[in-house]
Amino acid sequence: MINKKIVLISDFDGTITKKDFFYMAIDKFLSKNALQPWDDYLNKRITHIEALTGIFSQIHISQDEMDKFISTIDVDKYFYDTLNICKKYEIPVYLCSAGTKYYIEKRIGETLKEYNIFLLSNDGTYSQKDGLRLIAPEKTNPFYHQDTGISKELLVKSLKSQGYFTIYAGDGIPDFSSAQIADVVFAKDVLLEMCKKKGIKTEKFDSFKDISDYIRRIYDK
Repeated sequence: MINKKIVLISDFDGTITKKDFFYMAIDKFLSKNALQPWDDYLNKRITHIEALTGIFSQIHISQDEMDKFISTIDVDKYFYDTLNICKKYEIPVYLCSAGTKYYIEKRIGETLKEYNIFLLSNDGTYSQKDGLRLIAPEKTNPFYHQDTGISKELLVKSLKSQGYFTIYAGDGIPDFSSAQIADVVFAKDVLLEMCKKKGIKTEKFDSFKDISDYIRRIYDK
């Protein structure tokens, strides 16, 4: 049994969901050329938030079409099992995304309320004319970051300073700084490769079932 309060912090795109929202948008509405802002980000020519806004600003569907599209975001079915386990053991859950609250709240807003999940992400607005815009928090926000808008690392540091044993789940570049300091890391895709290169220990993470099983093992001891 871990002799600390436990907290679960998770990324959204590609972690709770099967696929990043911007890849879904490109596959559905845009061409492969729409990925240029992402290439610019990977080559450090622009920030992460500029890259996503550059892609999302190319979407010009109606509001109704956008809402329907968001409703098709595929969420890991075991995510809800994990939430129930966290509720049972009074483990707080934090959802931390370098995307935007706009599509997260539309897709799982009721779940956020039901399980009292703290959401840290960029704000966002959508119009058919201007597309989806990401809005970073004010620089005075304690979790502000110039590259991603919000800092997942600062959130993990804050929770650790409060005495929590931090379980972190993620899949991408913005998750790496958090993975370096979290107590336990569930990593997949790009994050997993980054952790392997740096020798950071990670847990098996094919789905949220792995996280559920891990938490059960803690409390069964």
